[in-house]
Amino acid sequence: MANGSSVIHTERERVRALPPNVTFLDLIRRNKRKSVMLMIGMGLLAVALGAGLAVALTAWGGGGSEALLPSLLLGGAVAAVVAVVASYWSLHGGSSAVLRMSGATPIEKKDDPQLFNVVEELAIAAGIPMPRVFLIHDEAINAFATGRDPEHAAVAITTGLRARLTRDELAGVMAHELSHIRNYDIRFAMLMATMVGLIVFACDAFWRMLFYSRLSGGSRRGGGGKGNAAMLIVVVVAVILAIIAPMLAMLIRLAVSRQREYLADAGAVELTRYPQGLIGALEKLGASKTPLKGANRATAHMFIVNPLRNAMRGKGHEASSAFRTHPPLHDRIDRLRALME
Repeated sequence: MANGSSVIHTERERVRALPPNVTFLDLIRRNKRKSVMLMIGMGLLAVALGAGLAVALTAWGGGGSEALLPSLLLGGAVAAVVAVVASYWSLHGGSSAVLRMSGATPIEKKDDPQLFNVVEELAIAAGIPMPRVFLIHDEAINAFATGRDPEHAAVAITTGLRARLTRDELAGVMAHELSHIRNYDIRFAMLMATMVGLIVFACDAFWRMLFYSRLSGGSRRGGGGKGNAAMLIVVVVAVILAIIAPMLAMLIRLAVSRQREYLADAGAVELTRYPQGLIGALEKLGASKTPLKGANRATAHMFIVNPLRNAMRGKGHEASSAFRTHPPLHDRIDRLRALME
């Protein structure tokens, strides 16, 4: 089997074509820098969207040009405050909410010594603290990790996964999840979900207020022809943004999520030095038709495979790869098999 450095180099060539002197620590640092920049961009988009929609509503409601600047500042300030508060809650309360939603219960080493030994060994190899371990009482085969950083992380697996995977396959899955933790993917995913949710909420609120403003006689106030034309342009631009922004934000989030799944797969191989373990686990996950009872769209992206994939088949959701939360399983398996050559 190829040694650790060649395994890492091969996967990097397939995924990113990175220089051969780039290590996994470099990838993690680059990952974090990109995450910060992307989150700043998403935050600025949310603030700009809030400000722009506030101006558009003012114009639609018949407000004069003197009211536009106060609306711009107020809309931006409100959006910024909401974004900060929502992000804080997401980081400090999101993990607990996800664990509750999934029905996960904490377990101790005496409950499953082998599982804890696997996680402990991988945590040492990854150089991160031992995460809390949770069990989901469900026959489906799946697992996820959560937590704002390695010091506040948790991993959860289903009873179906625990019962049907071998030790090597279990190690592959746990290594994948610990790679997410080490790469700070969980923090990023939670913040991205929050930003996308805020953008969708802002656009939905805009449509509702536009509708009720119309019912109450908004946009009918008279004024100069040029002034009315300018106001109309503002409203049209805001309408276009309200249509495009939610879809664009969602597509960006999904694209980044898929790429991080590839990186976590490569990280799992780097930790275990045994691609076949994760390959076997993914094959069993793909073959399983048992639905995860607690699955929902809000948390589907956090699992090692999308727990809603079976329900979405034949409904058009999987027709375009752009709308996938995860890369296709066969593609992930092919990449892992390449590491064994």
